[in-house]
Amino acid sequence: MVCSRCKMVVKSELMKFGLHPLSVELGEVEISEELNEQRKKELNHLLQSFGFSLMDDKKSRLIEKVKSTIIEIVHSTDRPLKTKFSNYISELLHHDYSYISNLFTEVEGVTIEQYFIAQKIERVKELLVYDEFSLSEIALQLNYSSVAHLSRQFKKSTGLTPLYFKQLKGKKRKPIEEL
Repeated sequence: MVCSRCKMVVKSELMKFGLHPLSVELGEVEISEELNEQRKKELNHLLQSFGFSLMDDKKSRLIEKVKSTIIEIVHSTDRPLKTKFSNYISELLHHDYSYISNLFTEVEGVTIEQYFIAQKIERVKELLVYDEFSLSEIALQLNYSSVAHLSRQFKKSTGLTPLYFKQLKGKKRKPIEEL
């Protein structure tokens, strides 16, 4: 789950399934009931019809927590990190960063940094399409050191300059779950 609409869909479907969710957060759901294997399979099938899946093992949950944390950071402009990302994620997840990083790369096939950059670039695209902020404001919002840094990273990732992309009006955006 990577957005508030996803949380809403999952909560609704869990309730239709007869479950009582205690909390529904990005990438994580807590329910009051215990599920047997058959019910887990049924629930997983239901969630898969909406593009989600159950994750029962600790490693998968850890990866999803990393992803949802990155998405929250990229989309929350009101609270920039006051510490290095590696320290932040290590403290949040109570694991050594090298373990988290190696596991993420092994499972996802990209590094945490590459995933983080991909999320930031998609956010830049979104903000460019909305046309509410200048490139300087976007760079500041997403904690880029400069507009030039944002532009280089954008061009390296998309093959286009931010201004050229803006002229295309969003024809190159990808849904978050495809990143």
